Amino acid sequence: MNFKQYIPAFDWLTNYKKDHFKGDLSAGLTVGVMLIPQGMAYAMIAGLPPIYGLYASTLPLIIYALLGTSRQLAVGPVAMVSLLTAAGIGTLAVGGTATYIALAITLAFLVGLIQFLLGVFRLGFLVNFLSHPVISGFTSAAALIIGLSQLKHLLGINLGRSHHIHEILLEAFERMGELNWATFAIGIGGIILIKGIKKINKAIPGSLLAVVFGIVTVMGLGLTAQDVKIVGEVPEGLPSFVLPDFSIATMKTLLPVALAISLVSFMESIAVAKAIQAKHKDYKVVPNQELIALGLANIGGSFLQSYPVTGGFSRTAVNDEAGAKTGMASIISAVLIILTLLFLTPLFYYLPNAILASIIMVAVFGLIDIKEAKYLWTANRSDFWMLIATFVATLTLGIEQGIGIGVVLSLAMIIFRTTRPHVAALGNVPGTHFYRNIDRFEQVEERPDLLIFRFDAQLYFANTSFFKESLEALVAEKGTALKTIILCFNSINNIDSSAAHTLEEIVEYYRTNHIKVLFTGVRGPVRDAMERAHLMEKIGRENCFMGIQEAVDFMDGQRLKKAEDMDEYILQTNE
Repeated sequence: MNFKQYIPAFDWLTNYKKDHFKGDLSAGLTVGVMLIPQGMAYAMIAGLPPIYGLYASTLPLIIYALLGTSRQLAVGPVAMVSLLTAAGIGTLAVGGTATYIALAITLAFLVGLIQFLLGVFRLGFLVNFLSHPVISGFTSAAALIIGLSQLKHLLGINLGRSHHIHEILLEAFERMGELNWATFAIGIGGIILIKGIKKINKAIPGSLLAVVFGIVTVMGLGLTAQDVKIVGEVPEGLPSFVLPDFSIATMKTLLPVALAISLVSFMESIAVAKAIQAKHKDYKVVPNQELIALGLANIGGSFLQSYPVTGGFSRTAVNDEAGAKTGMASIISAVLIILTLLFLTPLFYYLPNAILASIIMVAVFGLIDIKEAKYLWTANRSDFWMLIATFVATLTLGIEQGIGIGVVLSLAMIIFRTTRPHVAALGNVPGTHFYRNIDRFEQVEERPDLLIFRFDAQLYFANTSFFKESLEALVAEKGTALKTIILCFNSINNIDSSAAHTLEEIVEYYRTNHIKVLFTGVRGPVRDAMERAHLMEKIGRENCFMGIQEAVDFMDGQRLKKAEDMDEYILQTNE
């Protein structure tokens, strides 16, 4: 039994070197220090008390470190999953209540179960149905919503809860007279400090410095008397063991958001894991094992009061830059969080909510991807409009509905592109045996008696009509001079029974119209399907060729033979 396949940590543990520990220790402490304020802030995004962000930064990190294939991926609470958690259960219970917390814990279990099953059954490819433009549009809109939802903490105004930015902005504008200047100053100071430190050195935990700044300012100036809201008492000690709610009703209610989080969080995680792995050649990221690792991390964490977690972009980048060599770095980060829970939580009593809001705003506004929109406007307009549609849907209808519409758009685009793929009529490049698209290459030569037709997609029930219509249109352009059609199958990798019937109809139809149909470049799987459908017998194996030039030569040879036979017949008749 290959234990390294199921527990990848055996690979790096058995080859662990002293030099590795120095980098792992530095990275583990750096990310752990960074994770303390981030975890608390992201828990607030999720609608949970800040302590639950620390709970989510303990056991899940250790489980992933042992089972994950990436050695630098930093798992834990992230902004995207936190806002999806809030969107998914915000309509079911009031944030911060016992019912809400129980639902968040159950959601972690359900997300983990879905990811684990996807990994076991090797279904990681399903994440491909969430196209990059859809994710970019959704992320940007969600970042705006969640970032602006922190205005109440930044301004010190008790705004109503809403997932629509126009409502948030309108209420904030109407109540600007209630602005708490001390709270606002601390929040802006936190943003400036975090952004400034990031420009100096990304490895320096700017969010932790902002936390220290906020606590010292509130304590030193006695700002609680000026109604500056603080975190207050943070529970001390490790999370207690709890059982998620296994009731069918709860699971059924949470299933849609759990599925969305499972796919979105895996996409975020695998994207950053592969990006970092490209810098390291001593291991390989295995997507299905990543699903299993993330799934078990979420399942295990749910029993210790964790909400859903995944791999994060910023912390992973810092982990790599700080010298992480193996999963030991994540274990060290988890140990630091455990020590914080045991001994350091009283230090956060005077932490102002405005600082947590500043951490959240810097994190989520960094997710707004304007560059991608600009790029797609130039590179691919259909993808650009898909991004915009998802962005607008998320802003106007809500986070959960936005991701749903995005998935539908992705599927619709896949269907559209496969039902109306690119087709081309080919012509000969003079002096060669090469044939190219006549619409793209001016120098190619066309023959009036020959049509070479290429279809650039698999041929199946949804696009057979388009295949026939495209071919008929090109045949009509040729007119009565057309004698031979060559169907170039180089780009067709599969056909179904509907396609086989269509090809049979095409061959029979053009034969009755005295037009010969030849096939070239038929691939093995397509040839097998044609054999099973007994199509080869009807086409005639003598009408199938390896390449276009071979088919053209055969056609010319047949015509020459007919001409010679005709000349001989005329000669014999005259005699």
